[in-house]
Amino acid sequence: MWGFLYVLPWLLGFIFFFLTPLLTSLRYSLSKVESSAEGLSVQFTGLKNYVEALTVNTSFNRVLTESIVNMVVNVPLIVIFSLFLAVLLNQKFFGRSVARSIFFLPVILASGVIMTLESTSLIQAINDQNSGARVINALGSFELERLMLQAGVSEWIVNYLTGAVDRIYQIVSQSGVQLLIFLAGIQTISPALYEASKIEGATGYEAFWKITFPMVSPLILVNIIYTIIDSFSRNALTDLIRETGFVRFNFGLSSAMAWIYFLSIAFILAIVSYVVSKRVFYQD
Repeated sequence: MWGFLYVLPWLLGFIFFFLTPLLTSLRYSLSKVESSAEGLSVQFTGLKNYVEALTVNTSFNRVLTESIVNMVVNVPLIVIFSLFLAVLLNQKFFGRSVARSIFFLPVILASGVIMTLESTSLIQAINDQNSGARVINALGSFELERLMLQAGVSEWIVNYLTGAVDRIYQIVSQSGVQLLIFLAGIQTISPALYEASKIEGATGYEAFWKITFPMVSPLILVNIIYTIIDSFSRNALTDLIRETGFVRFNFGLSSAMAWIYFLSIAFILAIVSYVVSKRVFYQD
């Protein structure tokens, strides 16, 4: 009963505000939609729009593949980075509150109000400055790549890590919410567990892998799912779907693209949830 009451606001919002547009988009994806003086004319065409999106449209498959690849690359980096920061920010040191605010600041700057400012505003100047920072990051990652290759590290691992260095601004800007979730979870762990481990002679490294990591593993699953959805909610594919529907006014094709996109996300979430949930530890 408490679980049902907890999700009731979302359930009411889904039924009254989201269910009708969802079914309408499904209908449009199976139809040819034309605008006339009398309104929208909807003519059923079956899977024609889906076939066009997958075989005729020159951009959809490429952009969809790029979005999935970027998600696969970025999600582990964001989750690991936010967990690492949460562990650091949970320590007691001077200026801890200021440090937490700094790392959550990119979430505020990436909010809808800030992102919709004109391109000639201060945000554009910041973006231009970030472009210069990315050049510096590229130079730094080149040196890092050389050092790791000389140390005998696998080339695949080197390319992955140097790519993470090049995308450090993107990773930091998308880690704020996950950082708060991890931080809240770490603070709920009983200090008695750490005191007992310290008495037994455990190091900080052992305490992390034997206590912190298992106790926050349910939150790792939550953050992975959140990060996947967040990465899909703002990328080039959503722009393509929006452009197809509201610039070219091809609502049937746009709806078909959106449903293919939705099913791809659902399939990825199902696989990830099944695999990760097998490794989640729940304390009785």
